[in-house]
Amino acid sequence: MDGQSAVQPRQRPTFQVDRSSPLPLWAQVREDITSRIRRGDFDDAFPGENQLVEEYDVSRHTVREALRALRQTGLLEGGRGRPTRVTRQEISQTQGTLYSLFASVERAGHRQRSIVRRLDVIADGTVATRLGLEESTPLVRLERIRLSDEQPLAMDRVWLPAQLAAPLLDADLTRTSLYAQLEQRCGVRLTGGREQIRAVVPTPAERALLNIPEATAALLIDRIGEQRGRPVEFRQTLVRGDRFAFVSDLSSPDRFTVATGSASELRLELAGAGR
Repeated sequence: MDGQSAVQPRQRPTFQVDRSSPLPLWAQVREDITSRIRRGDFDDAFPGENQLVEEYDVSRHTVREALRALRQTGLLEGGRGRPTRVTRQEISQTQGTLYSLFASVERAGHRQRSIVRRLDVIADGTVATRLGLEESTPLVRLERIRLSDEQPLAMDRVWLPAQLAAPLLDADLTRTSLYAQLEQRCGVRLTGGREQIRAVVPTPAERALLNIPEATAALLIDRIGEQRGRPVEFRQTLVRGDRFAFVSDLSSPDRFTVATGSASELRLELAGAGR
C-alpha cells in the first residue's frame, strides 16, 4: 500500500490455551513452559515477557504469574533487573560410590538415550593390562554417545573381559543401563573401583560427535570397576566441559557435587548403581 507499511500478522502461539478449562490460564502456560524446559527448548536463552505474551496470546499478567510460579519451583531464576533463565541445579553424591549417569538422567525426568557406535569383541593389550589380564585376552568393547533429551552429553568407551561379558553382545543398550544388563545377563555386579577425572582438549572428531563448542575443554573420566576387588571393567567417559562439573563441599569433605547440563541444566540425582 502506498505510503503505508503492511501490517504484520500476529505471531501464532506455540501452545493454544484452553479458555474454557477450569485450569487458570497462567497454570496452563506454566505447564507448557515446564514441558519446553524439559525438552531443552531454552538451552541457549529464555524468551522475554513480550515474546511469551505473543506466543501464548495471553496477557502480561498471565505470563508474569506463570513465571512467578516457575521461579517458586526452582525451574527459573532471575527477575527484578536480572534476565530470566533456566536454573542451573546441582546434585550431591557421596564420594567413592558407583554413581549412575543413566539412572540420574531418568530419575530427574529427562529422556536418556544412547547411540551405540560399537559393540564387539577385540584384543587390546593396553586395556587388558589395566585389568590385570594377558594382553591377548578377548574383551567386549562398547562405545556409546550418551544423550539427555536428545542433546549430546558424553561419550562412553567400556571394555570388559569377554569371558564374563559375552552375553552383552545381544543386549540393546540404547535405553538401558550397562550395569543392570551386566548383572542380569552375566551375573556380574560391580562392588567398587577407582576413578580419575582430568581436563582434556577434545579431538576434532570428538568435538563434532558431542557438539562441543570451540575453545571449550572436556572432562575425561577413567574408571576401573571391580567385583570384590577384581578389576572387571575399564571405562573412559568423555564429558562436555560446559555441561559437567565437580564441586567440593569443604564443610563435608566426604561429599562432592556434580553439576551437569547446559544453560537449562539437568537436575541429576546420582544413584549408586545402574550406569
